[in-house]
Amino acid sequence: MSVTEAAALIRAGKLVGFPTETVYGLGANALDAAAVARIFAVKGRPLGSPLIVHVDSLEMARELALEWPEAAERLARKYWPGPLTLVLRKQPSIPDMVTAGLPTVGLRVPSHPLALALIRAAGVPIAAPSANLFTGLSPTTAEHVRQSLGNAVEMVLDGGPAAVGIESTVLSLAGDRPVLLRPGVIPIPEIEALIGPLGRAEIGPGAHPAPGMHPQHYRPRTPLLLRSVDDPTPAGRGAWLRIGREMPAEARAYAARLYEALHRLDAEGLDWIAVERPPGTPEWAGVLDRLTRAASR
Repeated sequence: MSVTEAAALIRAGKLVGFPTETVYGLGANALDAAAVARIFAVKGRPLGSPLIVHVDSLEMARELALEWPEAAERLARKYWPGPLTLVLRKQPSIPDMVTAGLPTVGLRVPSHPLALALIRAAGVPIAAPSANLFTGLSPTTAEHVRQSLGNAVEMVLDGGPAAVGIESTVLSLAGDRPVLLRPGVIPIPEIEALIGPLGRAEIGPGAHPAPGMHPQHYRPRTPLLLRSVDDPTPAGRGAWLRIGREMPAEARAYAARLYEALHRLDAEGLDWIAVERPPGTPEWAGVLDRLTRAASR
């Protein structure tokens, strides 16, 4: 399995699982609507949930955006390559299939060297959600991708465990004011110090403005319970993930291990997985968002 082979598959309209620093993505040529439609079919993803488009540089991002505001320039220069997605008004070259019919597109330069090499070798931007079934537990290893999607993916590039471990922060810069659509590992006060206060997204009917906004998402098959350490232990056979015991006490280190720990416990046939509720401080916002959606039933 090589990047050259994977790039050829992308150009031929096929799907490739590939590593990013956040989670593994299920990639297709972002300019090929038929190829992108296969992503939705393989994942069982509703068409109203848009995809992030991965690019290899600021220059490629600017080519796909109809407008490039000053806030985008500041954020991209500070955080790219890295776990930040910017939602901007799109050029007509981006098919509506990618953006759920919205006039905007989420753009990101990943920092994983294999992801960047794949985009460059393919010569096209790559649309990619997480490489798993819709609402399921996101993959942070190549094996997670194979377990979730099996032979539905033509190739999976193995780049080792994802270093960040949860999905990117998503900001919309398409309106009059920057809006937070999904928290990640970048603390929001740090972003606001750079571009000013952020609004918060309101989810209404129709297409979501960003991926990962479904109320039930990131879920293991085993029921996940978000609990205080003082809560009683549920009946049946289960396992706890406590901060500073089973899991790291620092937010970024915790995020890097979260999905791997849930995948491992999910394979044990437990009745429940209890996760200690993390602090409500800015550095934990992305982790808390993922756990809250994972616990929703």
